[in-house]
Amino acid sequence: MLRLSLVIATYNRAESLITALRSVVEQTAPKDEWECVVVNNNSTDSTEEHFKAFAEAHPDVQLRMVNEVRQGLSFARNRGIVESEAEYIAIIDDDERIAPDFISSYINLFDSTPDAVAAGGPIVAEYPSGKPCWMSRFTERPIANTMYFGDKVTVFPAGRIPGGGNMAIRRSAIRRYGVFDTSLGYVGEQLIGGEECDLFERLQIAQAKYYYVPGAVMYHIIPKEKLTQEYLSRLSYNVGVSQLRRARYYHRIGSVKAKECVKWLATLLIMVWYALTLQWSKAKYLFVMRKQITRGLWSKNI
Repeated sequence: MLRLSLVIATYNRAESLITALRSVVEQTAPKDEWECVVVNNNSTDSTEEHFKAFAEAHPDVQLRMVNEVRQGLSFARNRGIVESEAEYIAIIDDDERIAPDFISSYINLFDSTPDAVAAGGPIVAEYPSGKPCWMSRFTERPIANTMYFGDKVTVFPAGRIPGGGNMAIRRSAIRRYGVFDTSLGYVGEQLIGGEECDLFERLQIAQAKYYYVPGAVMYHIIPKEKLTQEYLSRLSYNVGVSQLRRARYYHRIGSVKAKECVKWLATLLIMVWYALTLQWSKAKYLFVMRKQITRGLWSKNI
């Protein structure tokens, strides 16, 4: 019986998709209890050929590819949800790999916890080219979204939500609370995110519970091109834009901008500490991140 559908949206990452799929076929959950739906979002590289060859080499695993012609991560994820069949839906990205017990951990959580509407697991960053000296836990978060809350199943801590590349949700919750907002989410090389924040805010408003599942470990593979000042600057600006869009929708622009001012105070204090301890590069990149988020939040983007 099919219990869980794993959805992977992909765009022009043929090689990294195969890395993700290698971890998928190594899952410990019985193969007749889950499927993997890969959504090809207009890839122009060899994604389709790579996937076909991989699927043919693993006929014992329920792997299939569907296409979504509307460009954007939210469109692709929503397509995967529509095309999937199981009651439980897990979502990962094409630049990751997952632990062998990833799928079984989510199935066990939903089976044993009736009030669990959604869930998320640990996110561990991997840096094949090495972790840069300028990266602090503050500047790492928008890039890698690392996450660890212990080794026990628990309700997610206040103020935190599952990462978009490691989340699971009941299909009944999708029917009740909706799918990803297509005005948010990456579109090609455009980095406006926030679609997961929007979805989980709807769950929060409904007082639905979502749980941290320690066994559902995801390893986020960070390539060298995401470890530059230019990328952090562009990403941070779009974080601000996505915050602005959601603030406008929920009519809370004033409070969001007030919180940003408070974050500036905290940022300056942390920068002083880095300067006093001669960690100049960490101070510099933290300033870049905060400045660009503020620029996006005060922009004219809708």
